[in-house]
Amino acid sequence: MAADTLGSVASYAELSKDLVEAVRDGEPHFMMTNRLATVPEDELYQNLDSESDKKAFWINVYNAYVQILLLDKPELFEDRNSLFGYNFFTAPQVTIAGKELSFDDIEHGIMRRSKIKLSLGYLDQWFVDDFIKRFWWDKLDPRIHFVINCGAASCPYIAPFDPDRVEEQLRIGAKEYLEDTTDYYPEENRVEVTRLISWFRGDFGGIDGAIEMIKSYGIIPEDADPSVDFKEYDWTLELGNYKEL
Repeated sequence: MAADTLGSVASYAELSKDLVEAVRDGEPHFMMTNRLATVPEDELYQNLDSESDKKAFWINVYNAYVQILLLDKPELFEDRNSLFGYNFFTAPQVTIAGKELSFDDIEHGIMRRSKIKLSLGYLDQWFVDDFIKRFWWDKLDPRIHFVINCGAASCPYIAPFDPDRVEEQLRIGAKEYLEDTTDYYPEENRVEVTRLISWFRGDFGGIDGAIEMIKSYGIIPEDADPSVDFKEYDWTLELGNYKEL
């Protein structure tokens, strides 16, 4: 465990991994969430001192808190598309270092370095909260879209991210999700891919960049130049979708 009985924490990235595992296993996690809520901001910032720590921490926090909230109140997921006021993704309901964050703050703010959510990954937010900017990842990593789980049936599975294995886990997680969601029809010179690629195409360097990623995993041939179709996304609530990476 990352925390001892006195509440001192050696690694908040490790603590976030413990939290995912506790939620997965149905174990008590109040002490962990309370510690994450009350840690001084400066302490958390200094502790997350590498890109691997940042990635593991925020991936684990996002995945754990989606499960925590929806296991407690699954009806929250019904209110996810409202355009006015707060919905499940825009409501501040995750407290980290004294700051109330929404899932959009974590995903589009911290992980994606403050991209405008509906801009397909091409536009930055004009005004960025100081807390969010302070915890930005050093570089946007499009593989996050294949390892974070928002509670929908089409979402990737959840794995506890280990700060010592982040790059390996991102590579495996992205490859496995793309393998599961990509259908290639060589006789039609056509490929069907997850709609996540359409929604966040700018993160991949455009659709062509996403196809190059799929090729790099050996899912379609290197010399293929197929037309691209996007699959429908299944928004049925599905919790507890875990796997080890």
